[in-house]
Amino acid sequence: MNAPKPEPSVPLEPRVPPEESVPPVPPNAPLPPLTSRTVFAAAHVVADPRADVSPDGPAAVDWDATLAFRRHLWAHGLGVAEAMDTAQRGMGLDWPGAAELIRRSAAEAKAVGGRIACGVGTDQLTAATGQLAAPADQFAASPLTLADVRTAYEEQLALVEGVGAQAILMASRALAAAAKGPDDYLTIYADLLRQASAPVILHWLGPMFDPALAGYWGSADLDAATDTFLEVIAAHPGKVDGVKISLLDADREVALRRRLPDGVRCYTGDDFHYPDLIAGDDHGFSHALLGVFDPLAPVAARAVRALDADDPKTFRELLDPTVELARHLFRAPTRFYKTGVVFLAWLAGHQDHFTMVGGLQSARSLPHLTRAYELAGALSLFPDPDLAAHRMRTLRTVYGETP
Repeated sequence: MNAPKPEPSVPLEPRVPPEESVPPVPPNAPLPPLTSRTVFAAAHVVADPRADVSPDGPAAVDWDATLAFRRHLWAHGLGVAEAMDTAQRGMGLDWPGAAELIRRSAAEAKAVGGRIACGVGTDQLTAATGQLAAPADQFAASPLTLADVRTAYEEQLALVEGVGAQAILMASRALAAAAKGPDDYLTIYADLLRQASAPVILHWLGPMFDPALAGYWGSADLDAATDTFLEVIAAHPGKVDGVKISLLDADREVALRRRLPDGVRCYTGDDFHYPDLIAGDDHGFSHALLGVFDPLAPVAARAVRALDADDPKTFRELLDPTVELARHLFRAPTRFYKTGVVFLAWLAGHQDHFTMVGGLQSARSLPHLTRAYELAGALSLFPDPDLAAHRMRTLRTVYGETP
């Protein structure tokens, strides 16, 4: 006789009563922009679940749902960081798909008055460097040249600036493979910054987010890499609006922040320590460009508005409790955090399915997703807790569990 299946150890209902959930922003009633901090949410893309595509084929995107989610972020007063790693750049979304996303989102931002910055990378060259494999020797011989990298960056920079968006110069797998040392980084970034028509955001993405970026800025020694990074900024005054640091090392971010030239912002990309970094200290604070602000948008906006009102106590009361969920979503292997982000968007009713480009919905386990559901429910992130509970039960059924 088969033994009965054990009951799930994680509750299927949110611990917060429905009446306490965060209400959606009413249509056509966007909140004013935030003032004390510049805050971007790196937004995910919504796949088209009915398209007949393979995991390694071009992505099929539901453009209506994707743009509706960006309107949700703008309505809360957040900026949108478009076509970043949260949008599965290099993990299901290729450059033609990213280019279309940038064009459509930039047009939508112009129509609603939303702030937008878009990722500029080199993923036209992905086929030559591999998808996510980290080479044993980061400076091993590569079929790519620095000229190839420069040309790819220039194409993307021209598109982003041509649609009226701010450029975010993303870390490049191709450059990591082609560069022989720090001087090659200095050369490439100098060329790009000279061409940029407006100040850009430089992005330093750590290998926990993408293993192929180990040794970026020409050294595995983070102190040496930081010196090169700062040399790029110092050599081009007026061309760098800010830097996004995604190393999950709060002490290193604070130390780098204190060395930035006047007028250059630090945008935290640290999804583990963001409340401390945004709150800041006697020497300054970080702005934000965060993937975790995709699911946390309502709470994050309310928290930063508390800072706008000179109320740091409320800021911490709102944002500190979100860290447990963030650390869960971004736990190793960190690059698969996108699965939890899209899962929560489905539970919250922002899309009608849990399908991702490249089939990435399978990248996290059912226990991981169930825990994310519980933590998000405790934070009142679901406008309709009953809908979220129903969808969670449906997912469990698909996995073979009896509700």
